[in-house]
Amino acid sequence: MTTLGYTLFDTAVGTCGLVWSAAGVVGVQLPETAPEPTRDALLGRFPAAVERPVPPGVQPVIDAVAAHLAGAPDDLRRVPVDYRNVSEFDTAVYEFARTVAPGAVATYGEVARRVGRPAGAQAVGQALGRNPVPLIVPCHRILAAGGGIGGFSAPGSTVTKRELLALEHAPGFGDPTLF
Repeated sequence: MTTLGYTLFDTAVGTCGLVWSAAGVVGVQLPETAPEPTRDALLGRFPAAVERPVPPGVQPVIDAVAAHLAGAPDDLRRVPVDYRNVSEFDTAVYEFARTVAPGAVATYGEVARRVGRPAGAQAVGQALGRNPVPLIVPCHRILAAGGGIGGFSAPGSTVTKRELLALEHAPGFGDPTLF
């Protein structure tokens, strides 16, 4: 069995968490109200993860996530993701979402069509709600039809989704307040 490592790290919006394997990033935890709740949420999702020193290949990911949350959006497409325990459909949804650049958006229906399930907008929303690597898979860039915000399962719910879109200067989302 592959050992999962994790670390917590500070960002402009609070303490985040990152879980990795030898194959790539397995999980991202956006900030909770304080470091301990962030750790608890991360370990609730990845109970096999063990706190470890950050390997050299993971530090650039942490730096990119921190920079993104500080207002220097990065599409994070170069970050390898380990989609262990993720269905084929969810993986297809996540890989399409990764093609949506910072500042751009797509709809659940558009994603459904692009992954071969034209009537699957609701299934796309559910897949994005299970996204283990928010920001790296930018589920916040996927909106409801007609520009509605849709849902967001990360801490802060749709407020966080709106802030991330503002941070990336997505049209119609104003200026970021950094949460």
